[in-house]
Amino acid sequence: MTQPNAQTTMVGTMPVPEKDRLDEARLTEWMQANVEGFEGPITLSRFKGGQSNPTYRVDTPGQSYVLRRQPFGPLLPSAHAVDREYRVQAALYPTGFPVARPYGLCTDAQVIGSMFYVMGLADGRNLWDGALPDYTPEQRRGVYHAMIDTLAALHNTDHEAIGLGDYGKPGNYFERQVARWTKQYKASETETIPEVDKLIEWLPTTVPAQERVSIVHGDYRIDNMIFHATEDRVIAVLDWELSTLGDPLADFSYLLMNWVTQPEGRSGIAGLDHEALGIPTLEQAVARYCEKTGRAGVPDLNWYFAYNLFRLTGIVQGIKKRIVDGTAASAQAEATAARVPGLAAASWHFAQLAGAK
Repeated sequence: MTQPNAQTTMVGTMPVPEKDRLDEARLTEWMQANVEGFEGPITLSRFKGGQSNPTYRVDTPGQSYVLRRQPFGPLLPSAHAVDREYRVQAALYPTGFPVARPYGLCTDAQVIGSMFYVMGLADGRNLWDGALPDYTPEQRRGVYHAMIDTLAALHNTDHEAIGLGDYGKPGNYFERQVARWTKQYKASETETIPEVDKLIEWLPTTVPAQERVSIVHGDYRIDNMIFHATEDRVIAVLDWELSTLGDPLADFSYLLMNWVTQPEGRSGIAGLDHEALGIPTLEQAVARYCEKTGRAGVPDLNWYFAYNLFRLTGIVQGIKKRIVDGTAASAQAEATAARVPGLAAASWHFAQLAGAK
């Protein structure tokens, strides 16, 4: 079955669905008290993407803002941490790293029914299709180089100097993440998938050593950034919900997943003629990132691909559970949930390439 084109279904806004309506009077009151330069009245719409934390466009006569909130209803422990999203962006913004301007965090669920924060609207290009079909080879190369360079800049940022020394736990990042996503998966499990059970057994026993610690975005992909309208540069990296301190190879190997994921109108570019399209090959992407971050190279990527797909399986299983519970936020959630068995199988495939029996 062909998936609807993400560039059409996920970009832009829609009217706020009834179940996602906010108390506009209370929100206006909060923004007047907490958002510098705010002047109402407000008009709300909802972005089509952002199924984990519902995301709204807040328009006023003079300015536009973005509001991200936790979902209404029961939440899994440590999921939907909009306060962490806000904290990391507020720390990065003064450094010049491309994030939206942070305006304020509201931890009082009484205001609109859940915790939320408000940031500036980054006005530029939101791209979903990694093949960039409407672009020239030169433009494609520029977009990919901007993605790689921006990630390198994040990993080169001194997290201690900007007040994020305690933003993650000490110890091996992948060890913690495997344990975390195993727990999250089990908490939202709706059926038995044999590959997942095998991964849960194999991954913790094969965790690679960690050489570096940096801010890790956690979901670094083409549609989680806004590109300048005409220039080859990122003006805002979005969706910091999964960010923490950890192994930068987690982010980089996640980005490299694009090269081994089939093109479906999303970020996958496997099997395309990269040279003809102007897209860097996987080897060229690795070389550029290593050059920017002072690395001699990267380890065998198959373990990292298995891990990334396992984590994605856990994330998508969480969406599936929210559909069952009736709290999923996106119209695309059901199609996303159907991907769980395929993701688990792909993860096990890379685990076998990395030596799993």
